[in-house]
Amino acid sequence: MANPHRRTQFRPCIDLHDGQVKQIVGGTLQDKDTTDSLRTNFVSGYYAELYRKHSLTGAHVIKLGPRNDEAALEALRVWPDGLQLGGGVNLDNAQYWIDQGAHKVIVTSWLFPDGQFSLDRLRTISARIGPDRLVVDLSCRKVGDRWFVAMNKWQTITDTEITQENLSLMAGYCSEFLIHAADVEGLCQGIDQDLVEVLGRWSPIPTTYAGGAHDLSDLTLVDRLSNGRVDLTFGSALDIFGGTQVRFVDCVAWNRGDEV
Repeated sequence: MANPHRRTQFRPCIDLHDGQVKQIVGGTLQDKDTTDSLRTNFVSGYYAELYRKHSLTGAHVIKLGPRNDEAALEALRVWPDGLQLGGGVNLDNAQYWIDQGAHKVIVTSWLFPDGQFSLDRLRTISARIGPDRLVVDLSCRKVGDRWFVAMNKWQTITDTEITQENLSLMAGYCSEFLIHAADVEGLCQGIDQDLVEVLGRWSPIPTTYAGGAHDLSDLTLVDRLSNGRVDLTFGSALDIFGGTQVRFVDCVAWNRGDEV
């Protein structure tokens, strides 16, 4: 039964590539035009301020490759202890990013050396910074009717399947999961409904889903499919990233519980 006191929330993002805010389309990088006033070296600060203004907690800042540290730091300075930071996070730098203002760090490829999940690495980084500061990214691709974690900008499929057993195991060492459905990410053609449904049943900790959301009604859909246990990120469809299908103000209103 759905928890009457919990429903799906909108979770915003800042994806960085070469120091600029970009969006992902179908698992590959693609520029996303924004207004000319935002096309600066550190537009990440604009989005961080926007999310801070509207108290949109749980926003994730993802560094996609090199030359993004300064843009990430800009966002963290704008909203210290208000954002999650991912991209290249490992045992050596996790505490650094927390010290720079990240509320939580998101670990991805480092947990999968040579495409193999390392429970030892997960245990070690969790012990170092604390599970309450750790988000595990299990973004995945579909293989047949199953989902496998994908790393290296979602180009390498690992040996780790999204299963109830694996989610329960990892949940003991972190406080959240972030899961992009890489096959539909950025295409604005609809969410992976089957994945959202199983995440709602299987994940014992807060989980944010991203990929394919293209209409405000997707919030209602994810809420229904997951019994309110999975949150949703909009990317390319959102007007603040140059999209035309979803208005940012409507997402904010949804989180407040207003009728939209």
